[in-house]
Amino acid sequence: MSNSQNKCKSNETAACCCTDIGTIIDNEDCTAEYENVFATEALAQEKLQSLTIAARDVESDPCQIMSQIDKVDNGYKLSAKFHFCCGAECLIFQLKLR
Repeated sequence: MSNSQNKCKSNETAACCCTDIGTIIDNEDCTAEYENVFATEALAQEKLQSLTIAARDVESDPCQIMSQIDKVDNGYKLSAKFHFCCGAECLIFQLKLR
């Protein structure tokens, strides 16, 4: 099969259209973001605690967690960013939240 007939992308193998895992998890996006509005500040704090526990369960190096809870018209808005040392950990964290 010549390159002109190969319908695979450049990071795929011509023989079977298999993708190198480095194409999917390239360690360029290691940050997961979470944002939600809760009825009470206590509920927002509770969610932040559960997210922090989930991040700590996944991390190999300490995950950098930046969070903020703001009073908004309809409750309390939790905004959080979780920066992991690698893309695989970020992906695992996001899958755990589903």
